[in-house]
Amino acid sequence: MPRSTADSQVPPRRSRRGFAGARPVMDDVARLAGVSKQTVSRVINDNPAVRPETREAVRAAVRSLGYRPSRSARSLASGRTRMLGVISFDAARFGPASILTAINSAAQEAGYLVSCIALDTADRDTVVRAAGRLSAEGADGVIAIAPQRRIGRALVEAGLDTPLVVLENDLGDGIPLITADSTTGARLATGHLLDLGHRTVRHIAGPAGWTSADARADSWRTTLRAAGAHVPEPLFGDWSADSGYELGRRLAGDREVTAVFASNDQMALGVLRAFHEAGRPVPDEVSVVGYDDIPEAAHLLPPLTTVRTDFAEIGTRSLRLLLDRLEGAPGPRTAPAVDPVVPVELVVRRSTGPAPRG
Repeated sequence: MPRSTADSQVPPRRSRRGFAGARPVMDDVARLAGVSKQTVSRVINDNPAVRPETREAVRAAVRSLGYRPSRSARSLASGRTRMLGVISFDAARFGPASILTAINSAAQEAGYLVSCIALDTADRDTVVRAAGRLSAEGADGVIAIAPQRRIGRALVEAGLDTPLVVLENDLGDGIPLITADSTTGARLATGHLLDLGHRTVRHIAGPAGWTSADARADSWRTTLRAAGAHVPEPLFGDWSADSGYELGRRLAGDREVTAVFASNDQMALGVLRAFHEAGRPVPDEVSVVGYDDIPEAAHLLPPLTTVRTDFAEIGTRSLRLLLDRLEGAPGPRTAPAVDPVVPVELVVRRSTGPAPRG
């Protein structure tokens, strides 16, 4: 029977793989795996309603063809942009910068892009505008590195309509929190100095209103009181080595000072210089403890005793927690919940020693 004119005008269906240099498409993956395009889409978008053997067949086809789904296609299929927002403050400091790096790495592994807004000021309007911008860009969720209490209040007032995870600032209202254990860290630092025989410990705190600085100062006081030691007034720095140096010069002139706990390593670095210039050697006359364990801490003279904070773990956990909210499948959980408190550890080096005699 002769073919109709209409039939003769329809070319046979071919895979785009038949063209030299053509980029593989979803049809090619479906054909190779022996499934429908809808099934391929479900696997790519991590839909749980796919049998394990089918999921593996699709992933094998994806690997074999070198198929890379377009971000726009994934967004249409899933209703998400696969873009996450991060609001950061004081991003040049070691801690926030390390957290951002970890978030970026973990997001890339999970197939997300990250849009970061680094703010220099923490006033309410600036925070609200940043949150609104990320919402307008279609961020599926937001991580806020919010070290100051007023930032937390502004985030609540911003009324984000996307999932939010906050670092270092307990906002309540069911908003997930990830934080390092500053209370334990300060207790370990202060207790270490008391155990070395120092009658009390002077504290150079971070700025008032910063949640980690406040927690460390509170724990320092509590530890001294529990030991029956005198609780002197803290001195407040701004996290910089310059402020540690200026405050260290004030302490260096007081011969009663034999132990100093600084709320971060940069301020401790300034303290070391101040006591060196005053002719009061560390640790023979004065012991110094920092906080964070920056990479340079082990190479200072003397190497700095400090509290190690795993900033990479903070970033990774915050990303996991956000993705858990975004992608958590209904039904029984197969993975443990993300622990919101990241542990710290005391790293003892040569900047601390027994209290001087006499």
